[in-house]
Parts: sequence; C-alpha cells; structure tokens
Amino acid sequence: MTSDRSGLLLDAFDPQHFRESSETALAKLEKHLSDISIRGLELIEPARLTQAARALMTTERDKIAAFDEERLAGIIDLYVRTGIQVHSPGYMGRQFSGVVPLAGVIDFVSSVVNQPSSFYEAGQLPSAVERIMADELNRFIGWDPDGFTMITTSGGSLANLTALLAARNEKLPGYWSQGGSAVRGQPRPAIAVGADVHYSVARAAGVLGIGDAQLVRLPLNRQQQICPAEVRATLEAAERQNLKVFCMVASAGSTSVGAFDPIGELAEVAGEKDIWLHIDGAHGASLLVSDALRTKLRGIEKADSLTWDAHKMMFVPAPCTMLFYRNKETALSAFRQKASYVFDEEQDVYTAYDSGAKNFECTKRPMIMTLWALWAIYGRSLFAEKIEYLCQLTEEAYGAVRGDPDFETVHRPEANILCFRYHPADLENRLGRRVDKKDVHHLQIAIRNHIKFEGNFFISKVNIDGVAALRVVMMNHQITGEHFRMLLSEIKRTAQDLLDGEEGTEKRRGDGC
Repeated sequence: MTSDRSGLLLDAFDPQHFRESSETALAKLEKHLSDISIRGLELIEPARLTQAARALMTTERDKIAAFDEERLAGIIDLYVRTGIQVHSPGYMGRQFSGVVPLAGVIDFVSSVVNQPSSFYEAGQLPSAVERIMADELNRFIGWDPDGFTMITTSGGSLANLTALLAARNEKLPGYWSQGGSAVRGQPRPAIAVGADVHYSVARAAGVLGIGDAQLVRLPLNRQQQICPAEVRATLEAAERQNLKVFCMVASAGSTSVGAFDPIGELAEVAGEKDIWLHIDGAHGASLLVSDALRTKLRGIEKADSLTWDAHKMMFVPAPCTMLFYRNKETALSAFRQKASYVFDEEQDVYTAYDSGAKNFECTKRPMIMTLWALWAIYGRSLFAEKIEYLCQLTEEAYGAVRGDPDFETVHRPEANILCFRYHPADLENRLGRRVDKKDVHHLQIAIRNHIKFEGNFFISKVNIDGVAALRVVMMNHQITGEHFRMLLSEIKRTAQDLLDGEEGTEKRRGDGC
C-alpha cells in the first residue's frame, strides 16, 4: 500500500486483479451451468458449514492480506455447492428460478458500477429503462398509457406493503399524519383477503396499524380461488361487525397452489363498494406476456394496483419486483414526506424520473436492468415460450399423478405449481389401523424431509385444508415429464421405507416388545 498524488493505492481495487478473479468465477460458473445432472439440496449441518467457511478466511490481522486465488476458488466452490441447485432438473421446490445467464452478467455489471436507482442523477439508465419496461408490460395489463405508473421494489412483500399503504392513505385520508386517531369513532379499517393470502399481506396489516384481527377472510372454492358468490355476503357481515373494508387483495398465482382469483368479478364488487383492489401477482402476473395464458388474469385492467415479481417467472436474479398503479397520482399517496437532502423542491426533466417519493427505499439496486437487458436482446418470446412450457409440463405431471392409484391430487394446476399427496388405497392395511388426517399429514411431511436429505430432488410442502401436501414448482425448462416420473418413483420408494419402519414399530408394540 502506498500513497502519492494518485491517492491511496490498494491492490484490492486493482483492475487486473478484478479481471483475474472474474475469470476464476466465470470458469466455475460455466462448469456449474453445464451440469444438468439431477441434484437436490446438499443440506450441511450449520456448525460444519460455519467451520468450513471459517477455514477459508485469512488469519492476517495486522495488514491487508495478499490476494489468494485458491482461497477465492474455495469460497466460490462452497457457495455453489451449498446452494439450492436451481439449474438442475432435480429442483422443483420453490418459486425462485435459475436465471437466464445473461441476466447474471448484467447483475454483475450493476454490482460493479453500483448505481442506486431511486433517483435519476444516481442511476440514469435504470431510471429511464424502468419507464420503458413499464410501458412495455402495460401493453398486457391494459391501463391508460398516460395515466398509470410503475416503480420497482426489493421483493413482493415490500410491493404489497407499499400498495396497501397507498390504498389506506387514499381511502382513509388523514391516517398518514394522524394515525388511528383519524378514524376514531368510525368503523375499524379492514382489509379483505383470500383465506390463504400470502403472509406478507397479513404482516402488512400489522405494520400499517390495521391489525391482523381486521383481516376479513374471503372463502375459497375447491380450486383454492376466492369464491365470488360469497364475497358480497362476507363484506356485508364485516360491515355489521363495524368494519370498513378499504382494500381487497386477490391473488394471481397464489403461493400455495398457484390459484388465480376471478379478478373481473372481484373488481365489480370492489367498484360497487368503493374498495381498492390490489392484485398480488408476484408469481403469476408473468403469464400476461403469453398469448395462450393471459386469460388467467382476465379483468386485470380493472384493478387499482398489481405486484409482479420478475425474479420468479421472468427468470432474473432476485429481487426484481415491479409495482404497478392504474392511477399514477395514487402512487404518491403511499409516502407523504419532505426531505431536502433527496427530494428536490423544484421538479425538472431529470427529477421527473425520480421514484424515491413513491417507494420505501432510498438506496435500492438497479434491479430493472436485468429484465430490460433480456427484453431488449431476446424480446417477449423468450419469456412466453419458457412459461408456456413450464405450464404444459405441470399439466403433464398432473396427469401422471392422477393416473397413479398411489397418489391423490388436491387441485388442478392453473400454472406451474402442483400439489398432491401420497395416499395408497392400502394405507390402512399397511399400518394395521384406521388412518386419519393426522397420519396422512405426517406421512407427507416425512416423505418431503427424507427426499430433501437424500439430495436427489428438492420439493416443498404446503398445508391444504389442514393436511400437508407435496408441492412441486416447475421453474426449469430442462425438466421433462420423465424427470417428474422419476420423482414419483422416489416418493414411492421413500414412503414404502417409512411405512415398513412404521409396520415394524406397530408389530413390536403388538408383541409387547
């Protein structure tokens, strides 16, 4: 380290070292992407992983340690090996996906140039292309091109919270400045949601000061969608309980089963009762870019706001969430503040592109860059073709489950999420006793956990009507129907091993052992 007229010289910032370390990472990531073997999750006990991570740390304490390429290689290897293998055909567990590799390149550039994007002067291109992508995607939503707006947020949970803030402040004037005293003596503010709404909405109710107890749960039908025939009666019952529903939240691709609520019918009720309609389309809004699947969101043009996660079905690095408002003026309702160090008092052609006044984050990543670069280079069809394939694959998987007597389906998939249970007809005979819901519930959990620890496949689980179900989310276009049938075989083998162990336990109990 030396200091001269060039300032402080640090090897860690040297462009040549940057190139060398980048080439090391690139080679390892290329190898990782080339591996299409079936891999699940290599779950390592936390103490062991912590020990391995500490072993990779320099022991130098008195000066800056010299760059060690082997140490860097070890860090990258450990990082890649212990992550969920999102690019493997064995990965069917979560709603985040393997990214389009080019998106990773753009994210890499964003990390190096480091341009926070809430204000135009800090992130010029990200601010401009945020407007471009808003216009491009609004073509599929259908709002007035001059009347809507879009901002980016770090995740769907924050987008949902922001939209509910805007709804509250629009429908309950004075709440932002006066808090709950603004509605003292009036009906208690409430939010209507589907019975299995994402937990971020329930959290938002607490953060907003509305309270979890003021969530009005709308009944679901057998497909796990909000049942429109029961919405009016439920809202009227809430009114009789001295609740004022100011916002209704519907799902476009629910987290549990991927259900799409009937947006058009819900919008009709919301309009009649002066209720803000927010659509949590974090997972399923991406179907809008597909001509074949867009009808799943019929009526979206009537909603007031929409959450859309690009890091799910648009296959870019997380987080990359877009929050759309039908009326751009309402976007300013979420936050009503003055701060001279960031908000300009006099608007000009540059500050008109600032989004800081519309979102919670002052410093946020230029997340839109990955989506825009893919859209600019490949166009809409890259996303549409992959989404359509994943939905077709999920329908094929549904057929395979229905055709196997050892399994039961719990819904018909509307997109790329499928939930089912292992429940063979002879389960009572295998256990030698009457089987109840608890038995079925615990069997699904045990199956899922055993598969997770074996490391060939990674799947998730969800409770439906109080009973666990196995859950797969198709996010990888390299998965085929044959891979899914291999998963079913592994589930059967795992379940048989578990039941054989249970049978042995029951027999020993019967023998008095």
